[in-house]
Amino acid sequence: MTNLNKTYNVSSLLLKKKRIHYGEEVIRIVLFLSALLSVATTALIIFILLKESFSFFREVSIWGFLTGTKWSALIKPHSFGVLPLVCGTFQIVIGSALVAIPVGLSCAIYLREYASARVRNVIKPVLEILAGIPTIVYGFFAIIFVTPILKTVFPSTETFNAASASIVVGIMILPMVASLCDDALRSVPDSLRQGSSALGATSFEVTTQVVVPSALSGIVASFVLAASRAIGETMAVSLAAGATPNIIMNPLKSTQTMTAFIVEVASGDAQHGTVEYYSLFAVALLLFIMTLGMNMVSNRFLNKFREVYE
Repeated sequence: MTNLNKTYNVSSLLLKKKRIHYGEEVIRIVLFLSALLSVATTALIIFILLKESFSFFREVSIWGFLTGTKWSALIKPHSFGVLPLVCGTFQIVIGSALVAIPVGLSCAIYLREYASARVRNVIKPVLEILAGIPTIVYGFFAIIFVTPILKTVFPSTETFNAASASIVVGIMILPMVASLCDDALRSVPDSLRQGSSALGATSFEVTTQVVVPSALSGIVASFVLAASRAIGETMAVSLAAGATPNIIMNPLKSTQTMTAFIVEVASGDAQHGTVEYYSLFAVALLLFIMTLGMNMVSNRFLNKFREVYE
């Protein structure tokens, strides 16, 4: 009887191991298919962009597209120099970075190094709420609230302008900068802080001369990722910045970004199959390359200057 029980127990154990093995195989296959789906989706997007952009570049030279200083894709006579759109895009990116980077980094430093648990529990949810607000709401906020204030200070401000768009996009990417910088600061071990304090450094000196330099790679990577997020912003800049593609340095004037033009064409202003329609994909391809390049620079910087603590 004892031998039978032992045999039964061994058989049950083997059956249980087989079930666990099959379950692990199913999980592995599901995870592999998920990863394959993401890769296939990315490859399909790139294929569509290249295919449709090829139809555009059969009629417009790549050199003229990249170096032209006049953009008039929907109004005759047509002109497809993308530099005005690129200029408007970077105008928004630089302006939003001037808002988000100092405020976001300062917020992260305060939350990690100085804030009490009670204050941190209040500020963190507020930042998360900012991240959850729809982008079109930011656009209306820029028109209704930010632009009137700018007009009060600078009477020459146009109704649609790059400055108000930059401010709201900066507010939009602020949670990303603060969160990523906070993660970078948290990766610095407390032993460095304690050692610096033991040597007589003040709290401010510990933060600025030890903690921030030690987390510099993650901080810079967060700046680049936030900038790439600002490049791809659509609805807020479409509403706030306007639709005037010009190469101008005055942020109080109307401008047009690459994403705003994509929205304009996608809304039905260009007939399918025309060069105006295919210009959408050419601009989207250039936008994809710019964003990809910024992400690659961020990852390269992070890998090169990353500090590893044990």
